Amino acid sequence: MDMKEKILNEIEAVIKSRSVSFWRKPLAGFADADSPYIRNLRRIVHPLHRMPREALEDASVVIVYFLPFKEDIPRGNTRGELSSREWAEVYEETNALFPVINSRLTALISSLGYEAAVPPEASVFYRDEIISRWSFRHLAYAAGLGTFGLNNMLITREGCAGRLNGIVSNIPLETGRPLEEEACLYKRNGSCGVCVKRCPSGALSSHGFNRRLCYDQCLKNAAVYTSLGSSYASAPGEEAADTGSGVCGKCLCGCPCTFKRPL
Repeated sequence: MDMKEKILNEIEAVIKSRSVSFWRKPLAGFADADSPYIRNLRRIVHPLHRMPREALEDASVVIVYFLPFKEDIPRGNTRGELSSREWAEVYEETNALFPVINSRLTALISSLGYEAAVPPEASVFYRDEIISRWSFRHLAYAAGLGTFGLNNMLITREGCAGRLNGIVSNIPLETGRPLEEEACLYKRNGSCGVCVKRCPSGALSSHGFNRRLCYDQCLKNAAVYTSLGSSYASAPGEEAADTGSGVCGKCLCGCPCTFKRPL
């Protein structure tokens, strides 16, 4: 068994250890920490986007994994303006699972004589800017896990309804590269755009994405799902924010790309 298989098996082992599993078979991708795309993230995403070698000085690879939700979770989130309670619960449960997976992966890599790390920004959401400074979506794109849909989500071969996370490491692994063919049907030939119709806030259009409208919709859900809490801190080193679960997910559900890459 090669190292990539061991990493994927470790992720699966954590998922299987849960009393209730909300996820399908995970995917893993591996990006060159010094690839041209990653080096350009401060232009693509945010001027202060962290670089892998700021998390680990000799980082050579970014290991990114995708946990696709089981089919009933997105299917239950297609009705109404607010997200379903199950969607919010699974979102928060998945975010709580990431530190467990990352700890197991770090231990595995350490047992082989290498190091791994996760930058503090990985669990921070800057509410004033409504943007991340450590974008797993873009890192996953660099690894070749998928391409971006019109909904700004990464469409993998298991669709876009799920969550991304990962770690950086100095373990020597063969890395992937961005996929050339678009998975999004709208971007390929203009034949879809279902996600735009699914968006309850009007944040999505064929011309762009309004972050403020999207976040306002998420805040409506947070006001309802206060008992679930929030997974994100407002700054590195802080505790998670004392708010409800600010989720939505409508543009990921009921679409041709929800569960698969629509080729």
